[in-house]
Amino acid sequence: MRFDLTDLRLFLHVQETGSITAGARRSNMTLASASERVRGMEDTLGVPLLLRGPRGAEPTPAGRTLAHHARLVLAQMDRMRGDLDQYGQGLKGLVRVQCNTTALSEHLPPVLGEFLLRHPRVSVDLEERPSHEIADALRAGTCDIGVLADSADLGGLRVAVFRHDPLCLIVPAGHPLAARGAVALAEAADEDFVGLVEGSALQEHVAQHARRDGKSLSYRVRLRGFDAVCRMVGQGVGVAVVPRAAAVRHGRSAGFRRLDLSDDWAARDLVLCVRGDLPAYAEELVAHALRGAPGATRGEAAPASAE
Repeated sequence: MRFDLTDLRLFLHVQETGSITAGARRSNMTLASASERVRGMEDTLGVPLLLRGPRGAEPTPAGRTLAHHARLVLAQMDRMRGDLDQYGQGLKGLVRVQCNTTALSEHLPPVLGEFLLRHPRVSVDLEERPSHEIADALRAGTCDIGVLADSADLGGLRVAVFRHDPLCLIVPAGHPLAARGAVALAEAADEDFVGLVEGSALQEHVAQHARRDGKSLSYRVRLRGFDAVCRMVGQGVGVAVVPRAAAVRHGRSAGFRRLDLSDDWAARDLVLCVRGDLPAYAEELVAHALRGAPGATRGEAAPASAE
């Protein structure tokens, strides 16, 4: 069996995108070249690796086994390259990071900005996803670092608290609920809501818990950022569920009232997770991100624990 690293990367790209065409594009190959490589792998093994259909390509059991081992081989190559780069011109590499809405808007930009300035040869591929999808992506090996809510299934991951991230309800200053110190989401579920655009990880999280209470939230407007959501609530358009960090940051200028959410799921932490050992440059990013974590000594990284 003689597969090279290009074969392995191509096959992973095909599996992740669901088609040979998209996998070839991601691998910077022509479709003909990619198809020939996949057929060559199948001929070598003597079994089909993909089920080809009008809607794309799906891996066979043999294909899933190959993908599993390909991830391990390529991850080990990345670790080797990262470790050896330390002895050359400094750390070099690409770190794949997935995070939820709050981490992306409130916490990660300054952390990543500082890290990238200090490590000009390292790049970060940052993607917003719902927390449960991030955990699955870490276990599948399709991202290196995840920053997600601790309500997700974290089994099999190294976990460290990144930031406290409770959610709260914000209401216009003259709203009937404004005098309350705390409220459950179900008590406000019949109000007009202001929210983030569809597909936002936070909005999916809130909607899921509303459905568990038998409620469906009605949105008057959906916006792209917490600053716009807070301003709209301050103008009296509706109420919103936002991270407390965003509410505190925008509270004075927007003129709304902040109420604690009494639901258990609203009292959450953001955690930083990885699946296993990472290349040296990615471990550097983990250590840098955790320097500001709750309980971390200044200048030191909080330890990651095995789950």
